[in-house]
Amino acid sequence: MVDDDILDGQDTSEGPQQRPQSLMLAFFGNHVLEEGDLCVYSGSIIEVLGRVGIGEQAVRSTLTRMVNRGLLRRQREGRKMFFGLTPQATRVLQDGRARVWQQGAVNDDWDGSWTLLGFSLPESWKRQRHDLRSRLGWSGFGALYSGLWIAPGNVDVAGVVSELGLADHVKIFHAQADQATDIELMIRDTWDLESIAARYVTFDKRWTAHLDAGAGDDPIGTRLRLVSEWLSTIRTDPRLPARHLPPEWPARPAQETFRRVAEHTARPAQLMAQDLLETTGLRQGRR
Repeated sequence: MVDDDILDGQDTSEGPQQRPQSLMLAFFGNHVLEEGDLCVYSGSIIEVLGRVGIGEQAVRSTLTRMVNRGLLRRQREGRKMFFGLTPQATRVLQDGRARVWQQGAVNDDWDGSWTLLGFSLPESWKRQRHDLRSRLGWSGFGALYSGLWIAPGNVDVAGVVSELGLADHVKIFHAQADQATDIELMIRDTWDLESIAARYVTFDKRWTAHLDAGAGDDPIGTRLRLVSEWLSTIRTDPRLPARHLPPEWPARPAQETFRRVAEHTARPAQLMAQDLLETTGLRQGRR
């Protein structure tokens, strides 16, 4: 995912405060990704994100920033400005969709393999180091040692390394742990399990309470908050093998709650989007 797309703030009754870009990506993932070459009118985007507490100026600034970063393309139709996905943003959202809807948060089928990645970057490459660590974190890696990161399973991370222009500074291996290695201890030393678990517990409590309270009158806003918060939650979780995690690991009930709310809001949010969103086809070759 994009390295700075999510920022957790203080919890409120609406859930943790999300960055506008995180909500913007969730919006495009919910309503544009599967529609192909589609652009959405800026006024429609302002209307929907306003439902989750993002003001007009913040929306406009975020749209401009995402265009400058190559995540969105804009297209003028008369006096109106429309925004669509770039290939880069499409890849980001497809990755997030696979993580949310296909892989899930619980790893019951780990095959015993690990992916190891070692890197050595010049001291002055602070931005490159930050970008690499952020992308590795999203890909499920944790720092075994300062320059050696590890992730469960066979993770194809070569594309990430190449995209960052760091292929000459990175070495990737696939291996299995020796019997002398205490895998559960290694996991506890490499990842902050308490923090990961706490995020699942918080998510589960908040959205279970939402279900108990009954259906709301704003499914499009509810679904936007739901997906954005779930992505924020699973972003910190490398999908560690379930058999090496503490008993009653909270990812499973949290995922079940997420899926219940998602199912409950899917059709109503889609119908509301049809009424709220003004769209147009994307003209090829335009930014």
